[in-house]
Amino acid sequence: MDDPILTLKEVAAYLKIAEKTAYRLASEGKLPCFKVGGAWRAKQSDLIQWIENQKNLSEDI
Repeated sequence: MDDPILTLKEVAAYLKIAEKTAYRLASEGKLPCFKVGGAWRAKQSDLIQWIENQKNLSEDI
């Protein structure tokens, strides 16, 4: 199974947001991230699913 684990810096680049924003969203539990030894990480597949969920939420408005 090929499901890359991304650093928070890579998450920010993937979502095209500032690292500071990615860190804030992760620490608030708004991004599907987890900590490994104190550093935030995210599975790429979880981010893809999160993006789809966000798109569906905006369509419901």
